[in-house]
This record gives sequence, structure tokens and C-alpha cells, in this order.
Amino acid sequence: MKIIDSPAVRGIANRQLRFYMTNPAPCPYLEGKSERKVFTNLAVSDAELLHDALSHSGFRRSQSIAYRPACTACNACRATRIPVADFSPTKRWRRVLKKNASLIREPKRPTATREQYNLLKRYLDGRHAHGGMAGMNLRDYVSMVEGSPVPTVVFEYREGPEPDSTLIAAALVDVLKDGLSMVYSFFEPERATQSMGNFIILDHIAYAQELNLDYVYLGYWVESSPKMGYKADFRPLEILDGDEWRILEDEA
Repeated sequence: MKIIDSPAVRGIANRQLRFYMTNPAPCPYLEGKSERKVFTNLAVSDAELLHDALSHSGFRRSQSIAYRPACTACNACRATRIPVADFSPTKRWRRVLKKNASLIREPKRPTATREQYNLLKRYLDGRHAHGGMAGMNLRDYVSMVEGSPVPTVVFEYREGPEPDSTLIAAALVDVLKDGLSMVYSFFEPERATQSMGNFIILDHIAYAQELNLDYVYLGYWVESSPKMGYKADFRPLEILDGDEWRILEDEA
């Protein structure tokens, strides 16, 4: 596995980076499996360069940590990204866009607000009450949003312009040299029938196209996990296969 893929980043890694392995823990996606992750600290000089290179090698960011799965005898978790120049919305996606056409996207600095946190709590209580983030308090949320050592934006979605409009959804997004990396998104659970999660991805694809960026990074996809199945609905979709990105093909 080529963790570092450029001479410049190798030099930084030799000076500053240390990689660590987590202890085995229950896999959140595959019942009866355990997971391990390799991780490193991004809070170093040239963090942006490192984050770009590590993202291309399948790493994800959580606060100041970059990590990727490193499970023994299992490679079910596949890093994914959408090549936005080749993406064209289907009838299904056009319906989703129409349902949410009234929402206005507004980029914000990565500063946590009580309004965002209250929306997150409603989202977690309504959709992920037993998930790993269910007990997140305001301090945890501040760390999640403000603990990034790389360029990060919070996109807010509202019904109409501020200051009187209601916050409907939000997405924490890292900005890479070649794309947008979606870290976490959440929305008003009562809007679930509007396919809000899919809409946020579609809107980021459109925004990346406007910015002439190449990709929207979606994180990990596990083929046999219902939690992750939605990512394969966005085609074309690239997955990291070993050290190479390739288009995900339907199995015969």
C-alpha cells in the first residue's frame, strides 16, 4: 500500500509523520467482523499538502487525524469519489433536485454554532439514535467543526436568505486541490422524504463542477452494508482498488 505518493510528501513524512494502528474493535458495517485503522496526526506544517496526498491514498479526516482501514484479511471498505465532469443527473436525481429547489446554499467559516448543533442533535436522535455519535455534546461538536488543520467549510442550507430563515441542513466539507471531500452532513429529520442526504451530494457535485474541480470524495463504501449502499447509486463512481482508482462496475 503506497500511503505517501509524492517525493515532497515523503520528505515531510520522514521528518514529522508517525503512523499508528488502533486496537481491534467491532466493525460498524459488517456484523461479526472487527476493524483496525491506521492513523496519523495532520496538525503539522504543510498539513494541506499531506491531507491532499493522504486523501488520494484513501485516507479520511476526523478533526486533526487522518485515518484509513487496515483490517487483517478484509478490504471491504473502499474509498470512493465521483468524477464530476462525467456525472449527469438521472430522472431520479432531477426529481430530488426539484424537491429541494427552494434551499439556498451558503458557505461558512468552520465555526460551530448552537443552531447547527441543535439541528445535528435532532438529526442524530431521529435517524442514528444508537450510533457512535448519538452522545455528542456541544463541546464535541465544536471540536469536530473547528479542529481542522486543513481548509474546511461548513455549507448551510436554508429556506430563503438569512437572518430569519430556518437552517434545514449542513455539511462539513474539506477543500482539496482536486475536489471537495464530504466529512459529515446532517439535516432536519422531518425532511427525510425529500431525500436530503442525496440532495446534499448532488449539490456538491454541481458546486464542484462550477469550480472546475475534478471530484467529490464520499468516504468509504462497503458493498454488503445497507448503511453504505446509497453511494453506489451515484454513477460514475470511482473506488480505490489497491493503489489505483478505477470506475466501479456492476457485477455480472
